[in-house]
Amino acid sequence: MTEALLQNASPHWLPRQPKGALDHIPGDDGLPIFGNTFRMLADPIGFARGMVARFGPVYRNTALGGTGLMLLGPDANELILFDRDKIFSSEQGWGPILNLLFPRGLMLMDFDKHRADRKALSVAFKPEPMRHYATELDAGIAEAIGGWAGQTLRFYDAVKKLTLDLAATSFLGVPLGAEADRINQAFVDEVQASVAPIRRPLPGTQMRKGVKARAYLVDFFEREIPARRTGDGQDFFSQFCRATDDDGAPLTALAIADHMNFLMMAAHDTITSSATSLVMLLARNPDWQERLREEIAALDPDVPLTDQLDRLVLTEYAFKESLRMMPPVPSIPRRALKPFSFGGFDIPAGTSVGVGITYTHQMAEYWPDPERFDPMRFSPEASKGRHRFAWVPFGGGAHMCIGLHFATMQMRLLIAHLLTRYRIEAGAGSGDAWQVFPIPRPKDGLPVTFVPLAST
Repeated sequence: MTEALLQNASPHWLPRQPKGALDHIPGDDGLPIFGNTFRMLADPIGFARGMVARFGPVYRNTALGGTGLMLLGPDANELILFDRDKIFSSEQGWGPILNLLFPRGLMLMDFDKHRADRKALSVAFKPEPMRHYATELDAGIAEAIGGWAGQTLRFYDAVKKLTLDLAATSFLGVPLGAEADRINQAFVDEVQASVAPIRRPLPGTQMRKGVKARAYLVDFFEREIPARRTGDGQDFFSQFCRATDDDGAPLTALAIADHMNFLMMAAHDTITSSATSLVMLLARNPDWQERLREEIAALDPDVPLTDQLDRLVLTEYAFKESLRMMPPVPSIPRRALKPFSFGGFDIPAGTSVGVGITYTHQMAEYWPDPERFDPMRFSPEASKGRHRFAWVPFGGGAHMCIGLHFATMQMRLLIAHLLTRYRIEAGAGSGDAWQVFPIPRPKDGLPVTFVPLAST
């Protein structure tokens, strides 16, 4: 059923490969039906290291309902993500994972269609809207974290609520109101369904919950579209509702709803994960808390914080290092539309291939002592000569994350407000165990305490 839905979604969908098409690539197909799904989800980093030790950096794996190849390392990242020769389909890579949940989202488009929709969506990230978002984010963060003083919170839960509220304010232009909890749960159900072992929406399955969640969210957005089309709101949703394609035609209600569903998920779930890993690492490295606090204190008190974010250089280094250690998207799937060669292997068209972001970010030849938190890896001196695809938390090429500057801006604001007010402390073991797929989150929610500074 899933394969049929995917093929109907794209006239260029390649047929399923014949059995044994990848048998010349070393690998492990695991259990019948489930393959290595459970092993991979239980310990993805350990699983990848074990596969590389057995088979090398190009290996065959069966998981999440299909058989494909992992191509690991910066050269593989450059080949697949930069995609000079338009070999790799993002639509057909993400489709088996996301097409029942986020159909027609920006990641599930290729080439001309992707370029056209990305152009329409980019209206949200031009300088004037970004200045508006900065003001809204600054006020929203300041108000929310003011109530954290002296409390021990499950930071993941607290910041997830905050980032969803901020995404709603920035992109919808209105608070979520009474529906906020249901909307948040719907996004949780969608994301969890993306790695559900049972890939069909059968009754009682996680995929069924995810598909129902998508239907609820699409209805939520579609209810708002008529008023937004005729209004004059300057939030992204309103602008997108009034946008036209290259032929001057308005986008359909379903297209708008699908893009908003995907954008809202990306604008709060991935930022939630990134903020949580950075706060955990700062709690474990109080010397870096102090360095960032000194950088923030050096800002001009007579100039708005939003006008000085570019001065928070060390804060950006710390954010980049947290993304290296815990990228919010651990791997990226693609599907080869043409045959190609890599690592000494001839790989046929139709092959599903994966980019191992987390694995590459831990390669000691590019990141000495990779488990150590060291933001200075991202100084110009330390970065000189490093492979440009050794760090790819935002992807690369035509599909580079459209919201990367929004995420960086929000993280600088969050850290500036937190460290101006608090010392962040975490007990022993806090955040030790993480669920890595589909988007990393600490299993304990990361309990941390926000200790007010003496001067606040």
